Amino acid sequence: MNFLERILDGLRQEPETIVLQEAWEGHTTRASARELLQWTAHARAFLRSAGLERGERCVLLAPNGIQWAAVDLAIMAEGILKVPMYTRQAPEERVKMMQDCGATLIVCGSPELRDDIQRLWPEAPLIHTLEEVFAAPAAEPKAVADAPVALRDEDPVTVIYTSGTSGDSKGVVLTVGNLNHMLSCTMQRMDELMHGLSAQERVFHYLPFCFAGSWILLLSSLTRRSLLTLATDLDKLAEQLRVGAPHYFLNVPILLERIREGIDRKLSSAFAPIRALYVKACAAWSRQQAGQTTPLDSMWLALARVILFRSIKRRISPNLVALICGSAPLSSQTQLFFEMLGITVLQVYGLTETTAICTMDRPRGKRRAGYVGHAIAGTEMKLGENSEILVRGPHIFPGYWQRPEATAECIRDGWLHTGDQGEVDADGNWRIIGRVKNVIVLSSGHNVAPDPIEESLQRAVPGAEQVVVVGHERKHLSAIFTGNPLCERIDAVLEELNAALPHYKKVRAYHVHPEPFSIENGFLTANGKLKRQRVLEQLEPEIERMYNGAGG
Repeated sequence: MNFLERILDGLRQEPETIVLQEAWEGHTTRASARELLQWTAHARAFLRSAGLERGERCVLLAPNGIQWAAVDLAIMAEGILKVPMYTRQAPEERVKMMQDCGATLIVCGSPELRDDIQRLWPEAPLIHTLEEVFAAPAAEPKAVADAPVALRDEDPVTVIYTSGTSGDSKGVVLTVGNLNHMLSCTMQRMDELMHGLSAQERVFHYLPFCFAGSWILLLSSLTRRSLLTLATDLDKLAEQLRVGAPHYFLNVPILLERIREGIDRKLSSAFAPIRALYVKACAAWSRQQAGQTTPLDSMWLALARVILFRSIKRRISPNLVALICGSAPLSSQTQLFFEMLGITVLQVYGLTETTAICTMDRPRGKRRAGYVGHAIAGTEMKLGENSEILVRGPHIFPGYWQRPEATAECIRDGWLHTGDQGEVDADGNWRIIGRVKNVIVLSSGHNVAPDPIEESLQRAVPGAEQVVVVGHERKHLSAIFTGNPLCERIDAVLEELNAALPHYKKVRAYHVHPEPFSIENGFLTANGKLKRQRVLEQLEPEIERMYNGAGG
């Protein structure tokens, strides 16, 4: 039985179990297993009426929702290749991907998304909104029990386009075998995390399903018949979290950083005794991590856990067991902050090309702050040239959509070259240092990974939305700050940071760019990663002024 058959069979076995709910302001929209199967059968009937054949590509461009999940299951059950896309991505980029994959049908979440496509691509294939899909004649009741088409391990089920940080996006093909293996791994880790729970598992989710890791969480939740609550408004996450009351949920580092900053800001301005207790507990925790504990530290931490930290954890969710973090490495300081609050943070690392995951922290194993855990079952990992992480295993994708040259460049001698620099400790715990392509080579010949310096500067400079270190083939490093940081603070931080760095890692000039980099202005990819080349091209005059006006 493959992953899709297992999901559909499990839903049939527990028809009255609520498996999905959308959190709206003041109410929820819920779907039982039976209702989700009915929605799926309805979507399958629509796909058949549209004349789609096995192996053709269907683009799914819509925000998360019950209907998204139903269309997703329907597309796979019909043997069609799903091509998920991000609603916030630039319309021009989406159309380019649709043309690249040779889409036969496009399913949109709104008329506005459909109109954008038709404006840019008058010859576009069949386009329907989700409303039109589910307004079509319903499927026969017996269709709910229809088995999916027979699929082999090597059969593709989806084409997911990469974020395109260093060029055009490429379509990553994932197969039945990839999904079979990955879902068995996530099930194993979740079983370990939720060991002993007798009630239904509760999961919260706000990240778009068009990203591989987000999709894996959806499929895992459906396999486990968890109650998956879907956020519908990113501006109301706190309220919607209270509705979901999850045991765990998937995060990106930027959200956890903002939660940490919010908690710190609130407690730092609280009533004097509370503020004093918080300051003493933080200092005690820092000394404990440094191995310099004093006799009173345990007392301050114990008091803070009873008076402050337990209530903070309950406010995030009364059922909270763990926060899961992926997409990018989480700073060790932020991970340790949540651990101080008594909140377990589990890191995950992977790429779309690895079916989203390579490593996962073990829920009941030893974790190390700043590291992303151990390789999942069946996965081999090693370091190649320039400390590049190489991976192989049954979760590695077979190739890019119609790009054999790019595939051959990426997979060599059976090993996937991730493009990420890393290191591994004696226990097999992995740490991500940065991207190989991001390494700055100074005119002196010194190689510098910019990511750790950028992280340190952003954390230390209030008001800095982003920090980008530049200097390839230059005499020294410089930095671009976005947002509204105070220059006096930047000067002070650079003086302190540079004092602890070797000469070739010192940042000797900077520029403040008031407008933060975003998806909308084209500086970030669809999943929030920086397009460094675009920064270098668009801010070239500012970069030149830094070097013409600063000493070396």
